[in-house]
Amino acid sequence: MKVVILAGGLGTRLSEETATKPKPMVEVGGKPMLWHIMNIYAQHGFDEFIVALGYRGESIKEYFLNFYAINNDLSIDLSTGSTHIHGRKAPKWKVHLVDTGLHTQTGGRLKRLRDWVKDDDCFMFTYGDGVSDVDLTKLLAFHRSHGKLATVTTVKTPARFGRIGFHGDRIDNFYEKPEDAEGWINGGFFVLNPKVIDHIEDDSTPWERAPLVSLSSAGEMMGYRHNGFWSCMDTLREKTLLEELWASGEAPWKTW
Repeated sequence: MKVVILAGGLGTRLSEETATKPKPMVEVGGKPMLWHIMNIYAQHGFDEFIVALGYRGESIKEYFLNFYAINNDLSIDLSTGSTHIHGRKAPKWKVHLVDTGLHTQTGGRLKRLRDWVKDDDCFMFTYGDGVSDVDLTKLLAFHRSHGKLATVTTVKTPARFGRIGFHGDRIDNFYEKPEDAEGWINGGFFVLNPKVIDHIEDDSTPWERAPLVSLSSAGEMMGYRHNGFWSCMDTLREKTLLEELWASGEAPWKTW
C-alpha cells in the first residue's frame, strides 16, 4: 500500500530550523522527522512512499540519493576518488519524490498526485511533521470495515487546533480553530479512497478546509479515535519536547 507524505510546506512557525531546509528534514535525535514517520509506517508493512515536495525539495532528494552513504560507514580513496560503503544497512523502502509546487496548498499537493494513486483501492496519507504510536494495521482494518471514502486519525489536544464533531464514528463537522474547549482534532494518518481527490478544486485548496468539510457533510468521513501518543512539530518548543523523549530512550512513537 502506498503512503503519501506532505513535505512541501514552508514551515514558517519553525523558522529557526526551516530557513535552510523543509520541516520534514528537521532532525530529532539526529534523524530527519521524515525518517521517523516512514519508520512508523514501515513497522506495519507499509513501505512504498510518495513524498510530495515543494519548499527546498532538493534537500530531500539529496538525502535519499545519499542515503547509503549517510547511514553507513564509508571509505574514500582520495587518490582515485573511489568509495566503498561498509555494511549497506538500509530499509527496504521504495521512495517516490514528486515535485508538487512551491506554493501549492495541502489539498493541491494531493490532487497533483492523482495519477500516482488512482489505481489503488485506498492509500495512506499524512503530514511530514507529526509522529504517533497509532496502530496503523488497526486503522486500515477500521477503514475497510466502514466502506466510506475517508478515515482520519483523531487525537485530543488543546483548542488551538480545529475541532472535529462526531456522530458515532462518522464525522459530521470540522470546526476551524475554535477558541474554547479541548476536543478531538485532525491528527493526520489518514486512509483515503482515491475518489476523495474529486473533492479538491485546485492548487489553492487546503485539504483541511473545503475537502474535509465536503466529505464530512456527505457522510463519507469516519474518525479513528486514537487515545495514545501524538505530537506535531510546529514550534521549537515541540521539537525540543520530541528531542527530550528520543534522548530518554522511551520515545512513544518508536514502535520499530
